[in-house]
Amino acid sequence: MQRDDEHVLYENPLASVADLDGFRLEGDGATSFPLGRLRLESVRPAADGQDANVVLWCPEDFPPDVTIEWDFWPIREPGLCILFFHAKGRHGEDLFELRPRTGPYEQYHHGDLDTYHVSYFRRRWPAERAFHTCNLRKSYGFHLVAQGADPIPDVADADGPYHLRLTVHNGEITFAINDLVSFTHHDQDPLAGGKLGFRQMAPLIGEYANLRVTHS
Repeated sequence: MQRDDEHVLYENPLASVADLDGFRLEGDGATSFPLGRLRLESVRPAADGQDANVVLWCPEDFPPDVTIEWDFWPIREPGLCILFFHAKGRHGEDLFELRPRTGPYEQYHHGDLDTYHVSYFRRRWPAERAFHTCNLRKSYGFHLVAQGADPIPDVADADGPYHLRLTVHNGEITFAINDLVSFTHHDQDPLAGGKLGFRQMAPLIGEYANLRVTHS
């Protein structure tokens, strides 16, 4: 659902099934709205590894210079959350015209697409739970280009919503949580825009609301 405001490219409360019209879920996942916000989870056991992970894509394409904002609540851990952004085929194709993807991470970082991905709320492995960071990677490939602190507490102490903001302007990428900047990175060869999507590693359950994309 788009807005006519010249600065607002896209706005979606993610509050009901109707708000997911056109969205594409990859992997064996489930969406629900028990508290009037999007709840995303895998329906497969974490023991299935990468096959249990899911990605939910917004159908819109966005230009290079944008600010992406959303609210996040961690509901169950362990697991990990990622935002893909500026996702497009390696030759400029629309993301939805590429070969079908089913959730395994390799399909996204060594598949037929280019994208940035910021991982936040990284709680899947013991080392991630011991030292919380947000990581920015650029694909094709698995290039770690920036890293910063993750201030979101574990589920037991979380009291959301946590407001996440990602800004891209002239190749400079800044990620902040509740207005606290985690990292800033300048890409000399920035990607040219594309789609965004929410990824989760099982068995994490996360909730999302108030997705908003504006010109930066």
